[in-house]
Amino acid sequence: MMGAEEMASVGADRDRAPTLAVDAGQSGIKVRYRGAELQQWSLPGIRTDLPLRPQLAEVIRDAFERGCRPASAGVGVSGLTRSEADAEGLYRTGAHELGVESITLAHDSVTAFLGTLGEERGVVVAAGTGTVAFAVGASAVARIDGWGNLMGDAGSAYWLGREALDAAMRAHDGRGPETALLDVVRAEFPDVESAYIELQSDPSRVERIARYARQVSAVADDDEVARSILTRGARELALSAFTGLRRVGEHLAPAPTIRATGGVFRSAHIVDEFSSELYARLPGADIRVADADPLDGAELLAQIADSSVLASLVSRVHS
Repeated sequence: MMGAEEMASVGADRDRAPTLAVDAGQSGIKVRYRGAELQQWSLPGIRTDLPLRPQLAEVIRDAFERGCRPASAGVGVSGLTRSEADAEGLYRTGAHELGVESITLAHDSVTAFLGTLGEERGVVVAAGTGTVAFAVGASAVARIDGWGNLMGDAGSAYWLGREALDAAMRAHDGRGPETALLDVVRAEFPDVESAYIELQSDPSRVERIARYARQVSAVADDDEVARSILTRGARELALSAFTGLRRVGEHLAPAPTIRATGGVFRSAHIVDEFSSELYARLPGADIRVADADPLDGAELLAQIADSSVLASLVSRVHS
């Protein structure tokens, strides 16, 4: 099995035609064009409450308006359902008119894994605005969580932010202990009792609430409530990692490979508790916070062989 760097090298040797890589997340869309020159830019995040295909087609169209002429595109998307995972549908939505010859489409959990471990075995936990764990074994794959802010995303920035808001309002009411998080909320909403009205009417409320995760980490050294939120979030992320390994049989490996990526893991509290929980279950685990880029995974999508355990999770179309 090849790692990410080896796959990238092989891919570069096989195909030097201009390529477009897209990492479509909720907090932002990252785009990379590899042509005569390397270009990279960002766009507003994907709206998972709206049809995805038109939004992705607009990302490809935007690249052409910037002067890019990709022959192929690899796209990783947050919130991609089975019905939306249709590369041919995206191709027909407008990409073919622009000269794109092939599209490879997958959920962003797949591209996060590829960008971190290539096609090695193990689990990658990606925790940003949302969170998802993706595990690969010898003959099986497993996706854990990534079910959105209404049904899942445990330990994500949104989850942490939502817990912070709840703790702040409990302190305000007298239902919970005092916490510096109430002052954090008051800094944005001097009248904290009106905060829920403004937030629930904001179409960007998920991203807005997720931003509170940084504040939770910032006050955690001196605030027991904030520390408790981070501890519970880290344990949720560790549970997702272990569950992924167990479902593909990698929990039995002598040194299971576990990688953590995303902004949530910038918190030392999260990393320490996440690692501690996993070492308690898997003493020989190889746990690292990876400096990985999902765009690398999007570029590698087209290199997944039909014989790979990942093949069934990728949708492809060629002209």
